[in-house]
Amino acid sequence: MRQHQFLNVVDEDAAHTSFSDACSHLDPRIEQVPLNRALGRILASDVAAAVDVPGFDRSNVDGFAVHAVDTYGAEELEPIALAVSHATLAAGDAPGEGFDTPTGMAVQIATGGVVPRGTDAVVMIEHTEPMGAGIEISRSVAPGANVSYAGSDIGRGDTVLRRGIALTSRDTAVLAAVGIAHVDVISRPRVAIFSTGDEIVAPGGALTLGQVFDSNQPMLLDAVAELGCEPVPSGIAPDDLDIVESMLEALVTGPDAVDIVLLSGGTSKGEGDVNSEAVSRLTARLPDSPGIVVHGVALRPGKPILLSVIAGTPVVVLPGFPTSAVFTFHEFVAPLLRRLSGVPDDAVHTIDAIAPMRIASVSGRTEYSLVDLVEGNDGLAAYPLGAGSGSVTAFGRADGFVRIPASTEYVAEGERMMVRLLEDRVRIPDLVVIGSHCIGLDYLLGLLSEDGFRIKAIPVGSTAGLAALARGEGDVAGTHLLNADTGRYNESFLPAGVRLVSGYDRRQGIVYRANEPGLADVADDQLREAIRSDRYRMVNRNPGSGTRILIDQLLEGSQPPGYLHQVKTHNGVAAAVEQGRADWGMTLETVADTAGLGFRFVADERYDFAVRADRWDRPAVVALRRLLDNEQVRSDLGEIGFK
Repeated sequence: MRQHQFLNVVDEDAAHTSFSDACSHLDPRIEQVPLNRALGRILASDVAAAVDVPGFDRSNVDGFAVHAVDTYGAEELEPIALAVSHATLAAGDAPGEGFDTPTGMAVQIATGGVVPRGTDAVVMIEHTEPMGAGIEISRSVAPGANVSYAGSDIGRGDTVLRRGIALTSRDTAVLAAVGIAHVDVISRPRVAIFSTGDEIVAPGGALTLGQVFDSNQPMLLDAVAELGCEPVPSGIAPDDLDIVESMLEALVTGPDAVDIVLLSGGTSKGEGDVNSEAVSRLTARLPDSPGIVVHGVALRPGKPILLSVIAGTPVVVLPGFPTSAVFTFHEFVAPLLRRLSGVPDDAVHTIDAIAPMRIASVSGRTEYSLVDLVEGNDGLAAYPLGAGSGSVTAFGRADGFVRIPASTEYVAEGERMMVRLLEDRVRIPDLVVIGSHCIGLDYLLGLLSEDGFRIKAIPVGSTAGLAALARGEGDVAGTHLLNADTGRYNESFLPAGVRLVSGYDRRQGIVYRANEPGLADVADDQLREAIRSDRYRMVNRNPGSGTRILIDQLLEGSQPPGYLHQVKTHNGVAAAVEQGRADWGMTLETVADTAGLGFRFVADERYDFAVRADRWDRPAVVALRRLLDNEQVRSDLGEIGFK
């Protein structure tokens, strides 16, 4: 395929400046909405009360309105008698014209009733007893007791709400209390989103090899809604220039024109990418079209972003890979949406954390990395997820992301970083599991999740998991490390302050496609020689994992094709072999069975659970230990394939 180059890759600051200047003509708009549709909207102007609240002297209790001086000296054993008016004041009743209460007289009144002229307090009904035509009062009251005076809550002319706030249920109650039926709010910008690419399929459709479900559009629609805008789903366009141009033109000029258009995919100007060409063609035809402002920013991931304005409407083409789309959305689109929707900049939540390991970067371009946050001895630690720009699951489980400036070559271990949170706060999990991945562990964590525990699992391998426990950055680590000298698993590798909980045995072996010529035809006694040769491509596991140690022992120093192709999970190994990207790998027998792969046994190994001693009695850790002692759970693990 013939490739085109970027028009002009610029640094991040220059891209922000250029796009901001191109969108400077856009300002927030104001609309008026009924109070029952105002929840969550951004208030556009200050609100002053046109009435007093309450609008009259109001009783706060059921009882009797009195002159306070008439009650002085009243006690349980020496009550004071008062006559009672024939009138009774319920909530909503107005005293009759000229109604006045003389000294020595009480008026029965309900909660919310208008306190009659002349009285200055209300005696609770619990402190009175009927006596003939009157009452006896057993407790004195001071002037103002159990009365809310007119304007004591809100005075006429008081500013009750200030512009720029997102209206809550408490705010709408205040507006209702001062009689506001309609309120001025910032209009929600309408943001159209559509995906492009012949390989994109709507969720629920049927996939063929090479196709992917459209995760970008749902993600961006919801991200837009979170920023106070109105998302407009606009479907999926194939890699057809005329179709993309037509859809884009309708969104910026038609009767249903929107305020902003977001596309994802087709930004790198490859032969099949038509979005930038559609933008260029519309720029030439439509007035008020500065066109492409930026195409290519020194970012990783997200380099191929395209920023443009067509017919006065910002049009942003985000990269097609999910994490690239996320980062560039938050960096370039979200600030514009916050400005136009009135959402304040302090809606961006950040927190400090340390780097638990060295994080490499590339000097000369800004780099972003999704991170998991866990508590450690020195505060929060930000674990890079290490996922590529195509990983949507990494974004789904991440707590936030860090931004490494273009001038920084790496972040040193222990260095403090600012993490931009993807939610409004850090949700500390009940159990942090760092270490080796196992589907048996997945089963156990699923049971804990059903019981209401919030779980965070970070697959970094046995060695890195134990190191994390030593730093206090986790509760539990799955581990299966063999001491070749003793022939025993895990015990000799435990850091100080870490205990071992017995887990289960599992069968590791070589997997391959059983229905194809190749390793399926190799005899058991020739298997090791075959996998060490250059004839078959492998998929490896990540360094530090117990499986990687087994692989390296098996290969005895040889590095066949694919040795540097490393995945973090057993399922990742099976997927690579099943799809033909590798001819063999090492994984669990139960994973091989599920994937329909051939399996050659290599070793029984022990998968145990290392637990920090100071977390031993945490409720989630106790629950995990109980599961491992539960006969039914162990039976279920046996059915999955573990002993």
